[in-house]
Amino acid sequence: MVPPPEAAVKEAAGKQEEEGEWVSVLISWVRIVVCFVLMMLTTLIWAVIMVLLLPWPYQRIRQGNIYGHVTGKIMMSILGNPIKIEGAEYSNERAIYISNHASPIDIFLIMWLTPTGTVGIAKKEIIYYPLFGQLYVLANHLRIDRSNPTAAIRSMKEAANAVVKNNLSLIVFPEGTRSKNGRLLPFKKGFVHLAMQTGMPIIPMVLTGTHRAWRKGSLHVRPVPLTVTYLPPIRTDDWTRDKIEDYVELVRDLYVDNLPLSQRPTSDQVTL
Repeated sequence: MVPPPEAAVKEAAGKQEEEGEWVSVLISWVRIVVCFVLMMLTTLIWAVIMVLLLPWPYQRIRQGNIYGHVTGKIMMSILGNPIKIEGAEYSNERAIYISNHASPIDIFLIMWLTPTGTVGIAKKEIIYYPLFGQLYVLANHLRIDRSNPTAAIRSMKEAANAVVKNNLSLIVFPEGTRSKNGRLLPFKKGFVHLAMQTGMPIIPMVLTGTHRAWRKGSLHVRPVPLTVTYLPPIRTDDWTRDKIEDYVELVRDLYVDNLPLSQRPTSDQVTL
């Protein structure tokens, strides 16, 4: 029995769409493999540079940032997502930069777009990540001990002292982990403590679209447009300890106001 013309057209369109999806996935896999290989190459090159610069800690930080700028930009060029950057006039100030986190792409963007003289803060176990973890330590970035509250507080104070002493900027993910669905998670208080200990302003970086471009658990990077928005600096030099919860809510509310509906928290997500 010959199917009706409409049914035949729909079936052909479905097959064509399925074939197109497989082609898109295959291209994505190739891009990810190329990204991985190039990242390993640049990591090895800069690891050698870092070893040669062992006596000069600040130069290692600077070289770590240059590594991030080069590698991050290369990664984003290979992945091919259109990127719009807003508020770039705030992108080169000495500050605590914070960012929402919902995709591996966020790491590439942060590596590329934070200014030279910026250090990250990660858990101390990052040293065990092959190549990247060792480069992180060689680049003199900061690590904190989260094994217990006392150790975490001590680590945060040491990080703040290092930032002030060396006139550095910081990059922090205030959610503390990656969102599984792109929606903003509750903020931890660590970035507020760091702001009060250093007196530096906070510059929010709002990333939109990355969760749709590279979904958690997927190897398919979609050509979704991305936006990176730097918000104006938030002064913190007059912040006091009795209002920590208020400051966390203040900053998180800025993200809620500037994120699309699909990335805003649901009603059951509360600030911690």
